[in-house]
Amino acid sequence: MKKYLILGVAMLGALAANAQQALWGAAPVVSPEIHPDNTVTFRLKAPKADKVQVTGDFLPTQKIKTPFGEFDGPGVADLVHKDGVWEYTTTAPLAPELYSYTFLVDDLKITDPSNVHQLRDVASVTNVFIIGGDYADYFKINDVPHGTVSKVWYNSPSLGMNRRLTVYTPAGYEKGDKRYPVFYLLHGMGGDENAWTELGRAAQVLDNMIAQGKAEPMIVVMTNGNAALQAAPGESSLGFAAPSIQLPKTMEGSFETHFPEVVNFIDKNYRTKASKDSRAIAGLSMGGFHSMHISKEYPDMFDYVGLFSAAIMPDKKVKSPIYDNIEGKLKVQFDKKPALYWIAIGDKDFLYQANTEYRKMLDDKGYKYVYRESPDGHIWKNWRIYLTEFVPMLFKK
Repeated sequence: MKKYLILGVAMLGALAANAQQALWGAAPVVSPEIHPDNTVTFRLKAPKADKVQVTGDFLPTQKIKTPFGEFDGPGVADLVHKDGVWEYTTTAPLAPELYSYTFLVDDLKITDPSNVHQLRDVASVTNVFIIGGDYADYFKINDVPHGTVSKVWYNSPSLGMNRRLTVYTPAGYEKGDKRYPVFYLLHGMGGDENAWTELGRAAQVLDNMIAQGKAEPMIVVMTNGNAALQAAPGESSLGFAAPSIQLPKTMEGSFETHFPEVVNFIDKNYRTKASKDSRAIAGLSMGGFHSMHISKEYPDMFDYVGLFSAAIMPDKKVKSPIYDNIEGKLKVQFDKKPALYWIAIGDKDFLYQANTEYRKMLDDKGYKYVYRESPDGHIWKNWRIYLTEFVPMLFKK
């Protein structure tokens, strides 16, 4: 009996030690703190720092120089030091949105140790928070029926490898025999098959819009548009490879050539409505480029096309049959009268002029499309909004 008592005491001691470890890792301050008026306070305990700043997309933009040119980037605000804790409160309430931010401690960028909620965009890791209301409520996990997000591997003979997809199936898919339309949703340069579910909140948008009757129940397929890769960084046989936008086989025809393999795989393995009027394709930036060229290359495959801040024409140095006779292929596509051809871009986007020129070409040919212009630049804020606007227009009879 004494032996069991000693063992029990030891086990309680071990549990207490583990509990103490959890306590040691607790956040020392509250950050971010969202106030009832939607102002937000950021805090960082850094008693030895000389300067602490916060940078994020809730602040006015600033010009940032990159190897690809000068772009609008997140602004910076100074935190005030008191008793070892640095603090900054926004000067005005924040509008509804999913926001991202990081700290700069003596010019070293770090994430907020008090906020475990983080996202990766290419090689940048930021903290996130949501200000609810308006369209941002679509980004929340609300008390509605939820779909399923799966990471699915398929074989691509043309690319010579197994590759991974992210597939969203709507609530109730597993229980019935109903067939569903399919929306192919593509990411931008440097992204991967995780981008739209993590940065774009696609699953939450679909769950909420379907539950409210604003969108048809649909399957959403999110591909990896980097045709040289199996899957997202750290999630393939390459191991913990560093994310990069400098990848081969992105906008030179390989991805577009292999895309029918994706469609065939989905139609074979899911209960789809395998017809043009039940398929949509859309994407942001590079994904918009892919959506444009895939849809005109296979004009009987997609009835709904969305170009979100899209790159348009290929580099003049690129040679691929995919990019031959673009105007002739567009004529075939538009002669078949797609149900929806939707172009959206921010008025400060670096691809604005390319989209203007493309629309002029469509206008000159008399091709019908819907145009949406929004404020801001080449940012996820716009693409999430475009998703909430595009999805309700799909598969309406």
